[in-house]
Amino acid sequence: MPERESKRDRERDDDRRDGSRDRRHERERERRHRSRSPERQREKHGSRDEARDSRGDSLPRSGNHDSVAIMNAATEALEAKEKQKPSFELSGKLAEETNKVRGVALIFTEPPEARKPDIRWRLYVFKGGDVLNEPLYVHRQSCYLFGRERRVADIPTDHPSCSKQHAVLQYRQVEVEQPDGMMAKKVRPYLMDLESTNGTFINDNRLEQRRYYELFEKDTIKFGNSSREYVLLHENSAE
Repeated sequence: MPERESKRDRERDDDRRDGSRDRRHERERERRHRSRSPERQREKHGSRDEARDSRGDSLPRSGNHDSVAIMNAATEALEAKEKQKPSFELSGKLAEETNKVRGVALIFTEPPEARKPDIRWRLYVFKGGDVLNEPLYVHRQSCYLFGRERRVADIPTDHPSCSKQHAVLQYRQVEVEQPDGMMAKKVRPYLMDLESTNGTFINDNRLEQRRYYELFEKDTIKFGNSSREYVLLHENSAE
């Protein structure tokens, strides 16, 4: 009797195991069937399309690319047209030609602050203590060139020790402090040596080349080794 019961129990256990195995197989078949269903396929294809669309949005569109190309071509055409326009700026040689007087190239150019003087300045020429001729009136223009080159010199200096373009008397508008401490613009005389061989002198002091030196009433100017002296005075100077 006990043997039959134990045998019956074993058979029930085997049936339960077989049943659970069959249920597992059934669930596996259902899972495979769902994975092959059209709905799942559509979902899979839909996700691929969405991924493709998202990648497509990040890439430049052909229309935008064409617009950029057209804009670049228009810019290049405009630049080419600008290059073909005639230039009215002076080349180096033309600029040099404009600074010529009677075929002689000037080695000096007036500064932007050049002005005609308000005071009637004069240069009195002395040699050996004697006055030579009439005074030189140096108030009618903004600068006066000294030198041996008579084609360009406003005041010729014929001594052989003088350079062709020796020095320049330049009137400049500058700010000057007044007695009350205020600043005012005035036109003052300045002298510059133009790299002469034998120098320019104010009151027997040789000037540095290419540098402005302010002149004052009764200053004495000399050029090179010439014995002539030029004394700066004006119409109201005291004797």
